[in-house]
Amino acid sequence: MDHENKVILGIDLGTTNSLGATFQDGVPVILRDNENEDGIIPSVVSFQENGVVVGKAALESYLDYPDTTIYSAKRYFGKTFEDLEDDLKNLPFEITGDDKSLKFKIKEKEFHPLEVSSHVLRAVKEKAERVLNAKVEKAVITVPAYFDDNQRQETRAAAQAAGLEVARIVNEPTAAALAYGIDQMKEGKVAVYDLGGGTFDISILDLKDGVFKVLSTHGDTFLGGDDFDQKIVEWMIEQARSNGQEFELDSHLLILLKFAAEEAKKRLSQVEELPLDIEFKGRGFHLDAVLTRENFEKLIRKEVRRTLRSCKSALKDAALKAADITQVVLVGGSTRIPLIREMVKDFFDTTPYVGINPDEVVALGAAVQAQILAGGKRDVLLLDVVPLSLGIETLGGAVTKVLMNNTTIPASHTETFTTSVDNQTGIVLHVLQGERELVEDCRSLGKFNVKVPPMPAGLPKLHVTFQVDENGMLTVSADEERSGQKATIEIAPTIGLSQDEMNRIIEDSIENAMDDFQLRMVVELRNKAERVVVATERSYEKAYQLMEKEEVEEIKVWVEKAKAALARGEKDQEVLEEIVEKLGDLTRPLADLLFNQATREALVGKTVQDV
Repeated sequence: MDHENKVILGIDLGTTNSLGATFQDGVPVILRDNENEDGIIPSVVSFQENGVVVGKAALESYLDYPDTTIYSAKRYFGKTFEDLEDDLKNLPFEITGDDKSLKFKIKEKEFHPLEVSSHVLRAVKEKAERVLNAKVEKAVITVPAYFDDNQRQETRAAAQAAGLEVARIVNEPTAAALAYGIDQMKEGKVAVYDLGGGTFDISILDLKDGVFKVLSTHGDTFLGGDDFDQKIVEWMIEQARSNGQEFELDSHLLILLKFAAEEAKKRLSQVEELPLDIEFKGRGFHLDAVLTRENFEKLIRKEVRRTLRSCKSALKDAALKAADITQVVLVGGSTRIPLIREMVKDFFDTTPYVGINPDEVVALGAAVQAQILAGGKRDVLLLDVVPLSLGIETLGGAVTKVLMNNTTIPASHTETFTTSVDNQTGIVLHVLQGERELVEDCRSLGKFNVKVPPMPAGLPKLHVTFQVDENGMLTVSADEERSGQKATIEIAPTIGLSQDEMNRIIEDSIENAMDDFQLRMVVELRNKAERVVVATERSYEKAYQLMEKEEVEEIKVWVEKAKAALARGEKDQEVLEEIVEKLGDLTRPLADLLFNQATREALVGKTVQDV
């Protein structure tokens, strides 16, 4: 590996999938291990006996580890158990916590959402190093525009635990606009509608002379494709129970239904109705029904309307009307749903732009920003905003705003406060974030104390300065004019983790990185061997027709070797690599012959004009 050729990686840490991208030959590109690979790493982490498995390997092994496989961890950033208690009932994994924290409980251990996501980020990092043959230590990481300060801090901490220094945190819609700008570079007002697996954002941008200025942003950090999946799961359960079935909703059945629902959702973007014949005999569950696109749209229409309410708020904050928008850009896999495209088109009265893969556009934009930071691209400028207002608690539990939402960052603003009680010797500053007027309705970001000499009420003059850097990270400082006393706080995430716990997460991640990587490779090889075995055994009859008998018999020998290795739970990477490589070499000619035969059969009786 080239340790001198260090790169800044662009990363889309997604709720459902994550991707890495870099700038190559003047354009941003998704990192792929081979030409046919989509570059996607599912944001799924499976805690198994011998270590941690991430991505496609974790997704493919979820049936064996339903209650220790975590998906959509990013969705729980900045949340507490108290925040989401009612939303956690139908999850296959156990979540615990209180009004200060939320954690995934895996057997006897507990894992914070950022700890789970650090495994995903490390997998993206490792893939980048493998593809680029270069050391990756820095990254531009994207977050939902409506992430508050705690959620941004958790993202930074997750990257740190994965061995990455965050060069910049960029809002996902803004990153998408960067990728869109590289592709289009049109001037005008652009709405970026970003609906992913777990979060929704709408950002209104002004594009002019290479400058991307965010005018406003709005959204919901707990709304996305996962909610659409859950609607289908509830429909499946209702349908099965209406037929008199009795079954227990344990973790195994819930995760099976979750992934079945996700697949049904995707299929309904291509077909008008989908026959469902789902049977999990071991769980006493059987569903024989038809889910139509129309019915699916009824199930999710309320959630889609919620996104449009955010669009209306974003337009109001930008002092614009829908008619002022010259282009709408769709981001996130959930925007493939026909109903969403239709409702967005009707709302803005313009056909959305879909020229860039919605799954890739955020990562591509992150790569553009990484290139800017590396000094390689200077013809674009990014001006982002504060997503939520920032302020402090004042008399009576009110919140006085210091920095308003949609202020362009980096930003700094100072307000002057005083005391309400005689002879106070200290002033406690309670920093909050949110749009409501009372402390109880906003999110607490931290508290700190400024010492002052005893003075009559109203005499001290406390200058409080809020500074938000280009990453959207907040620092609050205060100085008392008469005494010269000063205090500063870099807002740390209130996530229920002490510094010792954070250090433990980082140390564990570094210590187990190699073991986890090797386990992931073994699981991927086992899954690959299993797929080849199943596909090959289905083709034996045609294989004897198309190949020499000796060739088929040799394939059978290696198929049996593969089955034996799978049966004994083979963990030796070299043994599995040999089996997979040999099976690949032996079955490749068969695959070519089967393809050629299928092509010939498809063309029988057709003229050139027919083709």
